[in-house]
Amino acid sequence: MKPHFHLVPRFSQYGYLSRQHTLPNFGTVWHYHPELELHYIIRGEGVRFVGENISNFNPGELLLLGANLPHMWRCNEKYFKGDHSVTAEAIVVHFLPDFAGADLLEKKEAALIHSLYEKAKFGQEIFGKTKKEILSLMQQSVQKEGLSRLITILQMVNILSESKEMKAINSGIVSRKTNKEEINRLNKIYSYALENYREDIKLEDIAAIANLSVTSFCRYFKTMTKRTFNEFLIEIRISHARRLLIEDEHMTTEAICFECGFNNRSNFFRHFKKVTGHSPVLFKQRFLELH
Repeated sequence: MKPHFHLVPRFSQYGYLSRQHTLPNFGTVWHYHPELELHYIIRGEGVRFVGENISNFNPGELLLLGANLPHMWRCNEKYFKGDHSVTAEAIVVHFLPDFAGADLLEKKEAALIHSLYEKAKFGQEIFGKTKKEILSLMQQSVQKEGLSRLITILQMVNILSESKEMKAINSGIVSRKTNKEEINRLNKIYSYALENYREDIKLEDIAAIANLSVTSFCRYFKTMTKRTFNEFLIEIRISHARRLLIEDEHMTTEAICFECGFNNRSNFFRHFKKVTGHSPVLFKQRFLELH
């Protein structure tokens, strides 16, 4: 799926920015920008879209995203109800590939940085000791300015370039650009699916949202996302089911099945195992064992 170009706001002439922000939610527009991005979730939970990956997000998640890699953190419904006591918070660091000067990237010592930038095109989840070190530097960078901030971001890039504590989010490079008409159409499709995934969404309904015939919509959506709309909808439903299995210990799998938009248990179990590799019960057991 192709996203909306986003101009990262800056308050100086530099090609880097660090900020910590508290918002009602993280927005609803799938977007990309030429800067790489480090993104740490302090508060907030929901479903994130990075490239062609759909997963849940929770506080404590730290990701590195490459230049022009599409992404969106879609918070759960409670963050859109106008309750001022429910907010999302994150630390975000943006930096252009040549933020420290193009000459640096031409030096042989920068070979690891080039390798890091290539890894970032797939999106990377950061963990272990590296995560702790990067988070500390991100927090420091928010408080710094000018050369001090530049040096701190360089430290982050150096640590990440040498680290093995990262896991790719996508199996392929998915950096893309698109035109305004496609942006509006795809965001309408996304918003409708996320707001109505519990319901039986007919192809006729979603095609009408996209202002296309059913045949044209199916072809269009498959071209843009490399999956059918039904496959996309199932991934969203399974992401919400995984969250409910983990967070609501009193909710039965049958109740979760219908809450997430599946019309029967066998259908739910089959799709859940296909997406996660486990049955809902085993998925929950394994999570509890690891936590």
